[in-house]
This record gives sequence, C-alpha cells and structure tokens, in this order.
Amino acid sequence: MTTTNEIADKIAGDHSLTKTQSKAIVEAVFSAITSAATSGAETSIPGFGKFKVKETPEREARNPGTGAVIKVAAAKKLAFTPAKALKDALNK
Repeated sequence: MTTTNEIADKIAGDHSLTKTQSKAIVEAVFSAITSAATSGAETSIPGFGKFKVKETPEREARNPGTGAVIKVAAAKKLAFTPAKALKDALNK
C-alpha cells in the first residue's frame, strides 16, 4: 500500500522539494479532484486516467441473514477509468 506521505516523499526526493512542500502539492491535487467530483465534473489526467461521478439508482437487496427485502437508496460513486498508457504499464 502506498500512502500520501510516501507519494510526497518520492516527489520531494525526485524534485528537490521539502517534504512539507511536496505533501502540500499532493493534498492540493487530491483536493482538486474532490472539488471537481462534488460539482459533478470529470477529472482527466492524461496518461493516468479519468475520475467521473456515476449515479447508482435505488434498488432492492436481500438481508442474507433474514432474507428480508430492503431498499438500498440511490447514491453517487466516484469511478476511475485508467488511461491506455496505465493499462499497458500494468500489463507488461
């Protein structure tokens, strides 16, 4: 697992920044993606992929313990679609 601190440390080492500066950059990127998602906009990062909000409709489900039918409310989720370059890198 990679954490935001590990990403920030790598950026700091690769670009002669302090860890504080690089962590602020990483957090700003995540904040921008979050802000775009909450407004319903799609975020596209060339060579990496797209973050897009998808709506899931209300549906019926079953409680596996009791077998009772319950309604699951409609919700929004953030979907990620990797770019071709990322898919190719994963499948080398």
